[in-house]
Amino acid sequence: MEPLGPKIISPKSPNPIPVKLYPHRFWCSNRCKSKKWSMPMHSCASDNVKLAESSKLQLNNRKDLIESIAKGFVGFAAAATALASICFDSPAFAESLTVAFPASRAPEVNTVQRTLVEAWGLIRETFVDPTFNHQDWDSKLQQTMVEIFPLKSADAAYSKISGMLSTLGDPFTRIISPKEYQSFRIGSDGNLQGVGLFISVEPRTGHLVVLSCVEDSPAARAGIHEGDELIEINGERLDGIDSEAAALKLRGRAGTPVTVKVHSGKDVGRESGTREVNIPRGYIKLSPISRTIIPHRTPDGHLTKTGYVKLSAFSQTAAADMANTIHELESEGAHSYILDLRNNPGGLVKAGLDVAQIWLDGDETFVNAVDREGHTLPINMVDGHAITHDPLVVLVNEGSASASEILAGALHDNGRAILVGHKTFGKGKIQSVTELHDGSALFVTVAKYLSPALHDIDQVGITPDVQCTTDMLSSPKESLLKNKSSVSSLEADSCIMVAEHELDVQESKGTAS
Repeated sequence: MEPLGPKIISPKSPNPIPVKLYPHRFWCSNRCKSKKWSMPMHSCASDNVKLAESSKLQLNNRKDLIESIAKGFVGFAAAATALASICFDSPAFAESLTVAFPASRAPEVNTVQRTLVEAWGLIRETFVDPTFNHQDWDSKLQQTMVEIFPLKSADAAYSKISGMLSTLGDPFTRIISPKEYQSFRIGSDGNLQGVGLFISVEPRTGHLVVLSCVEDSPAARAGIHEGDELIEINGERLDGIDSEAAALKLRGRAGTPVTVKVHSGKDVGRESGTREVNIPRGYIKLSPISRTIIPHRTPDGHLTKTGYVKLSAFSQTAAADMANTIHELESEGAHSYILDLRNNPGGLVKAGLDVAQIWLDGDETFVNAVDREGHTLPINMVDGHAITHDPLVVLVNEGSASASEILAGALHDNGRAILVGHKTFGKGKIQSVTELHDGSALFVTVAKYLSPALHDIDQVGITPDVQCTTDMLSSPKESLLKNKSSVSSLEADSCIMVAEHELDVQESKGTAS
């Protein structure tokens, strides 16, 4: 009797039963081209394990992958409700192979078997670590197929695929079910009913942490803060659960409650410890831009206007909204700018590129992508036309992740902005998001990124030029506050005051960056 595991068969092997896979439909931003997979299903009436169904995987060339990254079709999965994707823009194939495997008699498990082979093949060709965390990836397929074969449910089979992916040692490479993927897509479009949390897996610990709360959301009103660790949702432990699965548990019909157990770290004005919070779900409006004019008096007594822009996520409309906002602030007399990326968990990196072109001219390098062979490819802007050349400060903190770090790095390394705040999150990996034939989705880390000055960010973060304290200010904080006729919460923000100080320094030097 043949073993239950799959066999990898060369194209010349005799008489495998073919199941052809064609290029996937990659769900992505509206600039991406769609390509649809089809998988003809062959009947298998026999329960003889010697009868094998086979899947022919025609796999993408790495050159096509890295070129598509350069075109900007790149996305990050840094947060549970603001995520994105990458499109493979070319159907060119480097090789084809056939994988034969014993067909489960349970139809739903058989479908997941095909999904396993499909996911395994994509990992084999695109995962950023060519050693697959120092293991035999072909053997992992055989082992996982053996584990899936006797199962009776799709959920159990999916958990085996997740287990296989976990051996790669990368929390961002994962599979989500069709239901979770549908929720993911809805969340990316900004139409949500839930609690208003951006969450992510902390790569060093594997814990689910809060990157940020949507302003005035149910979670924010319940006192949940960035940096809090999620431990349970409705009494269910979250050990080993990824951000999409946790986000799905948090979402639900507006008005229904969800109970969350969180652990709060030590922070100024907050007690540390574990607590349980009952949160009523609500409608969450993900508006990526908020703005205002901050009156500012320079050291020589001159009253100026600083345009303050907060970008909360890199959605499909972020760049257009940003351009409109800058035009409005220019017409209102802004002479300098503060771009606030604090607690921005990322999103569409293509949106980040478009936002960068609002602040930068020409074809400056936006980011560098490094593939698994170690090849570095600069991704440059395309004919950038800055709306303004006024002085710019960018605010960052521990909640600034992925696309936020890319944009901050681009503006800093190209000499356009000073960075103020705290060290960023440190997510420097690029994920592809591929819709599989059964409606599930595979997230694969396909590359890492470096800033334009070739600084590594992954698990390191970006250290700002100026830390967010008032110690270096020439005037004490109390004196600064006395100069403001009415002190709003924004004007009392110490990071804003440090940013205004840095803008004064830039103005005194006659620079525009």
